[in-house]
Amino acid sequence: MTATRPIKKLLVANRGEIAVRVIRAAHEHGMTSVAVYSDADRTSMHVRMAHEAYRLGPPPPGESYLRIDKILEAAEKSGADAIHPGYGFLAESAEFVQAVEAAGLIFVGPPANAIRAMGDKISARATVGASGVPLVPGATLEDASDEAACRKAAEDVGFPLLVKASAGGGGKGMRLVREADEVVDAIARASGEAETAFGDSTVYLERFIEEPRHVEIQVLADDHGNTVALGERECSVQRRHQKVIEETPSPIVNEALRTRMEQAAVAAAESCGYRSAGTVEFLVGADREFHFLEMNTRIQVEHPITELRYDVDLVGEQLRIAQGLPISFGSDVPAPEGHSIEARICAEDADHGFMPSTGTLGAVHLPGGPGVRCDGHVYFGQSVGLDYDNLLLKLIVDADTRDAAIERMKRALWETRLPGLTTNIPLILRTLDDERFVSGKYDTSILDDAQAPEPDGSDVIPVIAAALAMHRRVRKTRVPQAAASAQASPWVVAGRHWWRR
Repeated sequence: MTATRPIKKLLVANRGEIAVRVIRAAHEHGMTSVAVYSDADRTSMHVRMAHEAYRLGPPPPGESYLRIDKILEAAEKSGADAIHPGYGFLAESAEFVQAVEAAGLIFVGPPANAIRAMGDKISARATVGASGVPLVPGATLEDASDEAACRKAAEDVGFPLLVKASAGGGGKGMRLVREADEVVDAIARASGEAETAFGDSTVYLERFIEEPRHVEIQVLADDHGNTVALGERECSVQRRHQKVIEETPSPIVNEALRTRMEQAAVAAAESCGYRSAGTVEFLVGADREFHFLEMNTRIQVEHPITELRYDVDLVGEQLRIAQGLPISFGSDVPAPEGHSIEARICAEDADHGFMPSTGTLGAVHLPGGPGVRCDGHVYFGQSVGLDYDNLLLKLIVDADTRDAAIERMKRALWETRLPGLTTNIPLILRTLDDERFVSGKYDTSILDDAQAPEPDGSDVIPVIAAALAMHRRVRKTRVPQAAASAQASPWVVAGRHWWRR
């Protein structure tokens, strides 16, 4: 039996919405929170919410959020006894885990050996494959510069295939190859990109699954013999291998397939001695057969939809497990209810090559009402630059049915106001109306041709009529200057008119 070790003060080694999410969980568990920040984040929401905050350095991650020594220094100064890494940055660094534990602190996450085993894609395939988890046919490359060996390996795997970085993620170091004469060049390019992005040029080959669905399973494991799965998340709405919309349950997963995938995910977690929250990702083909893709050894960006459907606080469970406590519900997983959807709202122009948007946020308005949750870090006057990920807000809804959840998400998106920035909300709304999404018959290519529809002139008259009606309404409701001065400021009056539109 593992001895318990209470956490009294938690340092969150991250920024943005995930830092806010973890700080909220810490406060609910009676913990003192400690934030760290770069110069670019001095006035960020996570800094304001924490009990204490410590500067790490200049904006570049290599001089701030990736500096293990600076983070440990902040932990020592603050007297923190535990560190939560969030996601990204150092969240999946075995070196970071070892440094935290060597400093006598609790790491809120999996052990270093599990991160190491699952962090290298080649090692992960070997580890989970030995436990009977289905794998996509693939091949390792001993020497990516050996052209003859590369061609032979590609022929053995079969076309089409993917060249993938062993240490990669997020689509970096990845190339799709459909013809044999493309193999050598694709491997060279992927290897070079992997070296630049991850400091590791190792790549491997994997059969490309046609019409793939990206479906993942949430797992939790503690030191008391409990390793459980909490259903699936459909993550196939992606652009450039980055998820945009996630939902649970998946439209294509029935109870039999769900059971098989959950059993495989548990086997994968147990194969590497996993502890804490993690996600096992699978590709599901048109034949509804699934294959192991990777394991993310951290809390996942889309974890809130699982929390809503299962009524479980996954970050809270991480904190329990890190203290040596069992999962709050043991091995008796709560029964899931309803349907949940998450949309990632990013500062980018989806209609012009997903160019990042920068600027200062005006009067932010976030949606509310039944079944609506907002996880973000936006506020009036916030400056958004190019230093970090452009995720502003995660909008999450749940409802009794999938159709009701889609309508609720559309309503919540229409209520969202983030003035001063261009966001991908129009793209998300178009996707929610896309017949492929509505029917549930979509795959990871759904956004390949995503762009704003070309105007055909048919909507000119309705737009002019709407503008004329709004003009007349404003004239009718305009308050005389004297009356406005006596009752309220022009800004208040204008605000009232805005709500009537």
